[in-house]
Amino acid sequence: MVSFRRKKNNAATTNAEPVKEAPESPTPAPKPAPSKPPTLDDIPDLLKTMMEETGEKSAAATKRIYELCDVGHKQNRIPMVCSGKWDVLTPLAHCLSQESGDGRHLACLALNNLSIPTENKRVMALGPASSDVIGGLCRVIQEDKQESYLCCICLMNLSFLEASITTILKHSPVDEGSAPITPLENANSLLRVLEKLLASAPSTAKNGSGKSEGVRWACGLIKNLAKSEENAALIGKTDIPKCVVENIKSTTAPPSRWTSNSLEDFSLFVILNLAQWTGSRDALISAGAVDAIKPIMAEGDLQGLKATMACAFMGADWADFPDNGSPAAKSITELMTNIIEKKGKDGQYAYGVFKLYTATKAFRDLALAARKADSGEGESNTKVLAVPSAISLCLQVVSDLVLTAVDDAEGGSKYVPDASSAEYAVTAFEACIPTILLGSEPARKSLATEKACSEIESLLNTYAEINGTSEAAKASAKNVSSKVKRAQGSARPVLEISHDLWVQYRKREGQPLDQFLAAEKGVEVDESGPLDFLPCVSSNGSSSCVIC
Repeated sequence: MVSFRRKKNNAATTNAEPVKEAPESPTPAPKPAPSKPPTLDDIPDLLKTMMEETGEKSAAATKRIYELCDVGHKQNRIPMVCSGKWDVLTPLAHCLSQESGDGRHLACLALNNLSIPTENKRVMALGPASSDVIGGLCRVIQEDKQESYLCCICLMNLSFLEASITTILKHSPVDEGSAPITPLENANSLLRVLEKLLASAPSTAKNGSGKSEGVRWACGLIKNLAKSEENAALIGKTDIPKCVVENIKSTTAPPSRWTSNSLEDFSLFVILNLAQWTGSRDALISAGAVDAIKPIMAEGDLQGLKATMACAFMGADWADFPDNGSPAAKSITELMTNIIEKKGKDGQYAYGVFKLYTATKAFRDLALAARKADSGEGESNTKVLAVPSAISLCLQVVSDLVLTAVDDAEGGSKYVPDASSAEYAVTAFEACIPTILLGSEPARKSLATEKACSEIESLLNTYAEINGTSEAAKASAKNVSSKVKRAQGSARPVLEISHDLWVQYRKREGQPLDQFLAAEKGVEVDESGPLDFLPCVSSNGSSSCVIC
């Protein structure tokens, strides 16, 4: 935050003689009036000055607008943008094009402050002035002004509104009357401007310099933009993946020393978000991302978790995961649990940083890597993943989605999963089947196993029939269902305990416990049709019902 202080009056010195009062003077010289703090009522005049004047007058008005939304006046930020009384965004965007550094700098500061409230993000990124705002910020970055890093921060603030991220990255300005150009074909698009910023950064840029700060916050912006599959496909066709991988390769600081929002932290987040999408994954692999981040998996903190999930997404071999995959399985299972319970992890991540589809996909890909490495002899590698707590989570995700999709279902959960998360949970369950269906030693019958198999079979069959389930997910669900059905003959301890934990969760959530119990019954018919729809009708058609 920039503070503005008045200059001290240096007219008096320690050697000056004291000034005597002149009582005979009838009209003493007045003291200069102190500058009155601006109010919201001053905004119309200030905006007019910003648009019509240049140089110092415009910069002074911009400064007053900034003061109205600085850290001491946070309460003004939403009214200034959302009240509909003024358009402060267009004049501020106009000031970004000024050659005067003061006016441009103050406009950047004001836009940054205004971009913080959630209510303002939608107006600034998607409203009538969005093209001016995004375009003005993009031009400052492109021209490599000293405020470039402030513009990247402002765009990053706006990109925390997920509904805005495709609009922001698609910014591709053309001259009025010209045909639209795609971001990949337009050197003036935000996509290409960010690519150039990262690609032209000197490898030895001094930390804290304008150039290094611009690159750092540009990576923070790209981290958010890469959450969209559509955006990731565009980013994957640029040199951005290569640049962020190089940021990891060239750092001299160990991962344990990376601070939140550091260049390395942002770069690893970009790799993670790009790795989960097919349209950008190959670009990372070609840039050597797996080898660059494999050593980070050994870190038992946030950076280790991010590297582990990214390696799983990029198809790293099971042997690449430290300690036979045990730390990876535990950290990803914990992440799934925290997301579902709407909480973060102290000192590492807050709730909302990771999406459930990211965690479940990482678990699925880790299970597939483990299963692929099985030799066919001895225990399956999936044993570190297929622990009852993790498998019950998979059942929970699928059943919660089914309960929201089935019209006659009662109850629900505090976290409603998306269709992708349910699909990843089913395919993870499928990959872990060798461990889940391990029999007891010695073999024995078990009523608990029979009940578990019956309910899980019913759940998966119901899931396969709901709208929105992909063909691949249907195939996986039916495959697992048939294997579970055939496993009813003897005790399956992992399946039993997983089922029991799932049932306990449903009890806590107040969900119906008979939702997935088989309740098949026959329907009697005669030549007139089914008889159970109106119990008082006899076979000859006569009725004893009285209709009033």
